[in-house]
Amino acid sequence: MSHNYQAVGWGRQKRVYDLTLVGGVVVYLGLWIGLGSALRPNVTIETLIIRAFGTLAFLLLHVVLSIGPLCRLDPRFLPLLYNRRHLGVVTFLAGATHGVFALFQFHTRGDVNPLTSVLTSNTRVDSLSQFPFQPLGLAALAILFLMAATSHDFWLSQLSAPVWKALHMMVYVAYGLLVAHVTLGVLQAETAPPFAAVVGIGMAWVIGLQLVAGFRERGRHLPATPAADGFVEVCGVDDIPDKRARIACLSGERVAVFRYDGKLSAVSNVCQHQNGPLGEGRIINGCITCPWHGFQYDPETGASPPPFTEKIPTFRVRVHRSRVWVHPQPHAAGTRLEPACLTSRSSRG
Repeated sequence: MSHNYQAVGWGRQKRVYDLTLVGGVVVYLGLWIGLGSALRPNVTIETLIIRAFGTLAFLLLHVVLSIGPLCRLDPRFLPLLYNRRHLGVVTFLAGATHGVFALFQFHTRGDVNPLTSVLTSNTRVDSLSQFPFQPLGLAALAILFLMAATSHDFWLSQLSAPVWKALHMMVYVAYGLLVAHVTLGVLQAETAPPFAAVVGIGMAWVIGLQLVAGFRERGRHLPATPAADGFVEVCGVDDIPDKRARIACLSGERVAVFRYDGKLSAVSNVCQHQNGPLGEGRIINGCITCPWHGFQYDPETGASPPPFTEKIPTFRVRVHRSRVWVHPQPHAAGTRLEPACLTSRSSRG
C-alpha cells in the first residue's frame, strides 16, 4: 500500500463488475415484467413492478449472503467480495422500489398516513393465514437502509471497525424478516408448490453454505496445548507456503503466521479495515496484504506503511526442530518483534 494506494478504488475491474450488475438487473426486470405480461395479461403493470423488484431484492440478498462463505471455501470467489458493497446498495434500492410501489398501491387510498396504515391496517397477529406480513418487510428495509447508508469507508472510520461490523451483521436479521415476509405474504396468495420450493431452496442454500464454511474454518483453527514457557506449537515449517500464512487459534485469538524471505512473523488475523482475514492474504512488496480490500501491514511491526496509520497486534514466534511455535500473548498493536529466521539449524533443530 504505497502513498498513492486507494483501498477501494473505482478501477477498470470494479467498473466491469458494476456494469455487469446493472446489466443483470435490467435484464432480470425486463424478463420478469415481459413474461409476466404475456403469461398473466390480467395482472396490472403496478403489480408486475412490485413483484419484479421484490423478487430481485430477495434474490440479490441471497447472493450477498453467499459471497462471504464462498470466498472462505474458494479464493477464486474473492473478486466478488470487492463489489459486495455496491451489490448491497443495489439490493436496498430494489427493496425500496418494491416498498414504495406497494405503499402507493395499497396504502394511499384512505385518510391514514401510508406508513401508519402499514403498521395498523392489519392486526391479525393471531392468524397465520392473515398475519400482517408487510411490517416485517418494512423492518427488513429499515435495516438494509442503515447498511446501505453506512457502506462508505467514511462511516467505517467514524463508527470503528467493531461497531461497523456489528451493524452490518444485522443483515442476517433482515434476511430472517424477509423470509417471514415472503412466506407469510406471497405464499399465502401463491399456493403452488414451486413458490414454496424456491423459498425453501434459498434458505437451505444460505444456511448450508454458512455451516459448511464455519465447520471448515473450525477444522483449520483447532487450539493447541501450550508448552511450559507458554509457547504453542502451530505447525511445521513446510506447512506454510512462501509469502503465505498459516492461521492458528491461540487462547481465542486467531493468529496468522507468515513465511517470507527466509523468516517467520506472527500477527493478528484481523484486518483493521473490515475485520478481513489477513491470514488468507499474502505478502506483496514486503507487506501483508489483506485479501478483501488490499490494506497492508509490515509483518515485523503490524503497522501499515506511511502515510497510513492502521496497526495490528504482533506475536512472538520461534522455530525448533522444524516446528513453528507462537506465544499466544499479543503485543500492543504496532510493536516491532524480531522475526524467526529459517536457518538450516533452526529449521532442522
